Amino acid sequence: MSVPAQGGPAVDTLPTADFFGYESLLSAAEQRKLNELRGFLGTEIAPYAGDWWNKAEFPAHILPKLAALELSTPAQRGYSHLFAGLVIAEMTRVDTSIATFFLVHHDLFVESLYRFGSEEQRGRYLDDASNLRTTGAFALTEPDHGSDVAGGMETRARRISSLTGEADAGGDCWVLNGAKRWIGNGTFCDYMLVWARDEADGAVRGFIVDAGLPGVSRKRIENKIALRTVQNADIVFEDVQVAEADRFAGIASFEDTNELLRGSRIMVAWQAVGQQLAAFDVARQYAVERLQFGRPLARFQLIQQQLVSMLGNAVASMGMMARIAQLQDSAQPQDSLGHGVGMAQVALAKSYTSARMRETVAMGRSILGGNGIVTDCRMAKIFADAEAIYTYEGSYEINTLIVGRAVTGVSAIA
Repeated sequence: MSVPAQGGPAVDTLPTADFFGYESLLSAAEQRKLNELRGFLGTEIAPYAGDWWNKAEFPAHILPKLAALELSTPAQRGYSHLFAGLVIAEMTRVDTSIATFFLVHHDLFVESLYRFGSEEQRGRYLDDASNLRTTGAFALTEPDHGSDVAGGMETRARRISSLTGEADAGGDCWVLNGAKRWIGNGTFCDYMLVWARDEADGAVRGFIVDAGLPGVSRKRIENKIALRTVQNADIVFEDVQVAEADRFAGIASFEDTNELLRGSRIMVAWQAVGQQLAAFDVARQYAVERLQFGRPLARFQLIQQQLVSMLGNAVASMGMMARIAQLQDSAQPQDSLGHGVGMAQVALAKSYTSARMRETVAMGRSILGGNGIVTDCRMAKIFADAEAIYTYEGSYEINTLIVGRAVTGVSAIA
């Protein structure tokens, strides 16, 4: 298949920037499912994503169609981890915000139900959440604590008796007080996994909190320059009473949080791959079609050099993530959180892919010149959204220091 370049010969097209064919490692069924996802993204998301982003509106009407794809927590459904990663990459390639919604809801909230929920809790919540009849959020980060939330968490949980209202180590209720910030899906979610420190022993607990409970207040974070479609919220809890039955039975400490963050950090690294694929797609098409000095940009050596550098970054990032997926699939005992893949390996993957992503989107924006700063041409949105990926699920610096600690045996984190 080829497309004629203005003022030049036909140029072979690349359906994706998967130059080394990692997608061919998928099973035939997985390849068909990925193509089904591409069809959905092409018709239901791509034509409208820019408008949603510009208006900072979340398209709740697409959720039933998204649920119909049956892609919630793919590894739980028997798919490979490579497939699960490519799902996030493909979503990101079309719209980073939709991919982020999917990741927060499925890879954090729904995965939490699988990992930490009791049989009774899974029975109450899992089916509706998996099929997007209800939506979830992951409330960990706080206004004053991001990278240091493990030791600095200020949200508190006190166990009481609902009959007396007094502190009771065996009580049937918990009272939550505190605040969370940057909570994706936070403005509209039905439930949220809230992390809080037990006043009795200082241990971190997890709670399934109905977002409509008295004492829960939510406010959308305005004026963002990235992921504008994602509805991030500031959330405040004032004497919110949560039943003991909604305390996550499997969470005993903050270490359990790391189990989830390891899996979601892998998926954010896949987002960095998808962001590079998107930047390459847009820059390559623009270079082929845009005429300057009487010939297409693609005929200029410096433009070809930038495109090849972008492609190299994307392929290298995808190769690293494909290896991570292999390690996840070979883990013993195997589970959806990637046991067998160390946090330092995950941190290197996230820091490396996000750094290459930043380089790639910058080159892509440069190729588009002035058109690279307006969302009409997509690249400005890709460029801006990359900044969020660079920071969340562990900033580049924090992930670098995690790897540094692993290779030196000395921690540079206080």
